[in-house]
Amino acid sequence: MIEVHELHKTFKSKKQSVTALDGLSFQANDGEITGILGPNGAGKTTCLRTLYGLLAADQGYAKIDGVTVTENPLQARAKLGIFPDKFGLYERLTAYEQIDYFASLHGMHGEQKKLAIEKILTDLDMQELAHRKSAGFSQGQRMKVTLAQALVHQPQNFVLDEPTRGLDVMSTRVLRTYLNKFKEKGHCILFSSHVMQEVAALCDRVIIVANGKLAAQGTPQELCDLAGETLLEEAFVKLIGSDEGVAA
Repeated sequence: MIEVHELHKTFKSKKQSVTALDGLSFQANDGEITGILGPNGAGKTTCLRTLYGLLAADQGYAKIDGVTVTENPLQARAKLGIFPDKFGLYERLTAYEQIDYFASLHGMHGEQKKLAIEKILTDLDMQELAHRKSAGFSQGQRMKVTLAQALVHQPQNFVLDEPTRGLDVMSTRVLRTYLNKFKEKGHCILFSSHVMQEVAALCDRVIIVANGKLAAQGTPQELCDLAGETLLEEAFVKLIGSDEGVAA
């Protein structure tokens, strides 16, 4: 479970002060896919970076399975799988070597590491890719390697930042299938997306963020009902009180 409580974050420079988070609170539950929607500049990325431990909030806290990120960053990170929005790979390494490297970063070694790598390769149907160098991989294949890197240490919680950006239709379908499989196993999945249809189809709950605050939350249908609309995109626009940034 992921908890965000009263997060505040302001970025200051000599010329201006920008409030990215203004008391944002929400919870993402085990066994659910929770989506974050918000216009550009709403605070989504700042929130996710706070969960990763890359940013420290001015006030408030984030917890991963009850572990406060700022108090025990290594313990919190061990419970978290991070799937970035860009699939940066070391192209001279094989898929197996990439996954092995990330397993080592999480403190795995010996037989434990070997078994964990074999398990994630099986879970993601990657046996044929395992010993190929990643140079020349398709976006779908790169996505699989990146997902395997995030999950090799078997975290309970996954955070994905626009995971389908740049993927073709078939690769997107494959990723959705895996996310649903992990949800069924009781994992907590939190992701941001620009694709309303994707959020409506995948998410059990949706968090709408505007101006660094929680604007609304609920199932896609509950949000549509709340706004008096039939489409999530129209409900989103009404709930943030603007017709700008619809694609965000």
